[in-house]
Amino acid sequence: MINKVVSGVDEAIHDIADGQTLLLGGFGLCGIPENCIAALVKKKVMSLTCISNNAGVDNFGIGLLLQQHQVKKMISSYVGENAEFERQLLSGELEVELIPQGTLATRCMAAGYGMPAIFTPAGVGTEVAEGKEVRNFNGKDYLMEYAFDADFAIVKAWKGDTAGNLIYRSTSRNFNPVMAMAGKITIAEVELLVEAGELDPDQIHTPGIYVHRVFQGSHYEKRIEQLTVRTKEPKN
Repeated sequence: MINKVVSGVDEAIHDIADGQTLLLGGFGLCGIPENCIAALVKKKVMSLTCISNNAGVDNFGIGLLLQQHQVKKMISSYVGENAEFERQLLSGELEVELIPQGTLATRCMAAGYGMPAIFTPAGVGTEVAEGKEVRNFNGKDYLMEYAFDADFAIVKAWKGDTAGNLIYRSTSRNFNPVMAMAGKITIAEVELLVEAGELDPDQIHTPGIYVHRVFQGSHYEKRIEQLTVRTKEPKN
């Protein structure tokens, strides 16, 4: 069986170069590839196009790349809680393409399926539709959106095996599985790495055929984007 394990994060990202396009998994701060992002900051790769649901926060996640001005363009569904992302957007320092969240996910899925484009009603008649082809199906207009063309997909899973099969937990399944399908090269960092055959096949979310490199990460912070608590009601 093919062994897709690499020695660590530095080997996993060794050929990511200036100007490339990256798909980065995660939802908010949940399930983001913390080790790979930190390594990209350290490597000082520049002029990146990053495709992600959002850009983390100021001092965590993709926000770390934005702080160092390593990102040329962000393609995401919303600005989120990242004040630096907002500042760079408003000042014109950063190219930004905001697209509907469902369209973002489906363009990833289309790339994984080998489909060149999709048709979606989301964005018809808005600024999102400017310059794009519109077709009418059964009396309803749809935008044509191209599948993403990314050099790398970088995802984070809870468990993985040496063959690249991956299992995610809870909210981290929102974007990691579809992005893992979509990169020309897919890099997966996992919390727990096991031997091939140890994962329950019925529990696997990403088959190893989509994954090119896998390694066991460390020191995951798993921050909470918005911590909300309520006052405990006194007992009578």
